[in-house]
Amino acid sequence: MTHWSGARTFIAAATVAFGLLYLGGAIHAAAALAAYGFLLIVVLARAAIAGETRPVRVAGASGEKRATPLGSGPSLTILDRLPDPLIVLDGAGRVLLRNSAAEPLVVKQAVGKHVATVLRNAPLISCIESVLKGGPACSVEYTLPVPIERHFNAFVTPIETESAGPGPRKNFLVLVLLHDLTEAKRVESMRVDFVANASHELKTPLASLSGFIDTLSGHAKDDPEAREKFLGIMSDQAQRMRRLIDDLLSLSRIELREHVLPDQLVSLQGVVEDVMDALTPIARDSGVELVASAPATLPPVRGERDELAQIIQNLVDNALRYAQSGKRIEIGLSRETKGSRDVVRLTVRDFGPGIAREHIPRLTERFYRVDAATSRARGGTGLGLAIVKHIVNRHQGTLSIESEIGKGTTFLVQIPVAESGQGAPAGPSEEADDATAQNDASASVQAAQ
Repeated sequence: MTHWSGARTFIAAATVAFGLLYLGGAIHAAAALAAYGFLLIVVLARAAIAGETRPVRVAGASGEKRATPLGSGPSLTILDRLPDPLIVLDGAGRVLLRNSAAEPLVVKQAVGKHVATVLRNAPLISCIESVLKGGPACSVEYTLPVPIERHFNAFVTPIETESAGPGPRKNFLVLVLLHDLTEAKRVESMRVDFVANASHELKTPLASLSGFIDTLSGHAKDDPEAREKFLGIMSDQAQRMRRLIDDLLSLSRIELREHVLPDQLVSLQGVVEDVMDALTPIARDSGVELVASAPATLPPVRGERDELAQIIQNLVDNALRYAQSGKRIEIGLSRETKGSRDVVRLTVRDFGPGIAREHIPRLTERFYRVDAATSRARGGTGLGLAIVKHIVNRHQGTLSIESEIGKGTTFLVQIPVAESGQGAPAGPSEEADDATAQNDASASVQAAQ
């Protein structure tokens, strides 16, 4: 579609009118040319004074045609490709240009409409109106509550451009640049929650230790029975702080390396056997039967052995803490195909009381507990499953949780199989583990009968 300026429209109409008058014999040719020339001079002079220029057409993602005096060619293409939403207004507050990133934030066919009908946010509109009235550049943060809450910082500044045409003239425009703060706000909220939770978790045992120290320094210092009781409680609280600090440091290390892919070849069969050996005494003392099963052969995965061991240990430890009533924990390994890639599937299943459905999506959040009092009483830090989630992410795997009240819970982890020629063996111990596992038709260990 051709965009006509006012001058070109008048010239075209005058040409047609004088042509018809001449052809109809209503006017002599010389008179027609003289009148036409005079009007042409008047129109061109008016265009020069008004700074009327030829509009530049830019098509947005929806094919909307937009006219703007900002320039043409590469400059407008660059603006359209900016990742941040950008809107340009004329001196009357009408939209001259919006780039593709701004399209989801404004109404359809926004070009030509007043900004108040396009961006319906009171603080932002107030900032824009202030600049339109000659005020200085300003910025404002605002929130879009629907459909999904998003946070933006808007920078509004006046700009002046030179108009093309016979006479120099400046155009007064207003640039509105939006920056999405949603992710930054989410990260900041997580940081604040993390610091608050970590401080609370550390403050509780510290307060307990301080209280017992005061008691032992006072009337209980000469009471051997009370002294032994209080020292035992103080030891438990110190161990709780040590576990929390260890988990915090572990989580921090894993998050720092989460974007770095591991490069070792690891046999999960060997890792499961090592974890079983370490947790067998604990399971036996708790009266829980710990059983592991795997096929005769499994391909190695690309991973870091210590982190994969921590996944299994945290999941089994979690089951031992909260599902002792089931008296049995099963660890299973198998090979599956997920989409276009092969994975090794690890399952840890308990037969305890189960977890209510509404809690499952939040189980991997830091410090989230279904029952905070019970968790602390059993030595839980609230970080074990968060650590599992980040390790699984680093290994490009998936974690899912299935649970049914009264029947128990199953944690399912899928780790991609290492591709041919990918990674290096984790070490001699892993090769020995592979040989041991392959000699058995089924690796099954019963820790407690």
